[in-house]
Amino acid sequence: MQIILLTHERELERPSNTGKLVLSAVAGEGVGVERVIWRRAEPDKALLATLDDPAMGLLYPDTEVAGEAAGNMSIETCERFILLDATWQEARKMFNRSPYLHLVRRVNLVPARDSRFRLRRNQKSAGLCTVECVVEILRCKGHLELAALLEEEFERFNSAN
Repeated sequence: MQIILLTHERELERPSNTGKLVLSAVAGEGVGVERVIWRRAEPDKALLATLDDPAMGLLYPDTEVAGEAAGNMSIETCERFILLDATWQEARKMFNRSPYLHLVRRVNLVPARDSRFRLRRNQKSAGLCTVECVVEILRCKGHLELAALLEEEFERFNSAN
């Protein structure tokens, strides 16, 4: 399984960025994680080359998409996940300004609970932060110990900052 964090460049400087938790806690634990910096005018060539992989899915809610959908896939069948690592406003802009993302089948996540992220004002009702999404994916894919470890790291991060 692979997780690609398509990260808005502003996230790199934010102390509240939870993508860094995913990179430090999950990498090397049987799950591949990589960060790709989103650049509107210069999409990452390596990412573009993988978008037609039938195991690739974009974790992005249908409620945020206007028009025709590329289709959906289940978490169970997805092996390569793209997550937009940004604020909800930035993620919306990233999706809307990246036509190549519109071609990727989407994975919808039904969270077990509401977000517990306290370091930012949660801008979207029922929206999870990056690390919470990864915890849910790990649970669904049977990586229960890793999900628990990442959730513990998130709890420390969320209460310390």
